[in-house]
Amino acid sequence: MAEIIRNYFTPGWRADRISCVCGWEGDSSKMQMELHEEVTDYACPACENTLLIVSHPDMDQVRQAAADGNVEAQQQLALVEEALALHRKADH
Repeated sequence: MAEIIRNYFTPGWRADRISCVCGWEGDSSKMQMELHEEVTDYACPACENTLLIVSHPDMDQVRQAAADGNVEAQQQLALVEEALALHRKADH
């Protein structure tokens, strides 16, 4: 059964070692990644069994994580705010 990460900003999920029923072990960087609209699936590179499902953050989660000091969230929030500012400027 796949592990589900509902909060993208949960510390450590990328580095956590996960074991597959086929015997493979590793972290998310070694898995096959498949991007979907609301989640990203990570599969075992040996047998393609889905081992990890990570929900994409919504803006409220990004803002909260940024306010809590998460550097990645702060960077994402800055990029989004910059893009929104450019979009507003182009509309005027």
